[in-house]
Amino acid sequence: MLAKYKIDYSIPFHNHDQPHHYFTDDPVTCEEALTKMLEHGFKIKTILHEGVELPRHEFDRLIKTAAGILASNHLCRSLVIDKAEANHRFGVPA
Repeated sequence: MLAKYKIDYSIPFHNHDQPHHYFTDDPVTCEEALTKMLEHGFKIKTILHEGVELPRHEFDRLIKTAAGILASNHLCRSLVIDKAEANHRFGVPA
């Protein structure tokens, strides 16, 4: 059985990239994984949904959501505020 989401990414290591794959059935878990990948600077190659590569606009939407979550996490930690306040003040996802 195929996982609903598959993320192909690579980790830069000594002038070359180590390819990796992440599998999940949960869209929220997929966004959280993308958030961690962005935070660590991993190279995200493709995102597949049920074995089919996502169209550019859906790929971009997932990346934008993950980037918003990452920004929210950093703001909350740095300013010592909760997610609701970060959303209200800065418009980042709650």
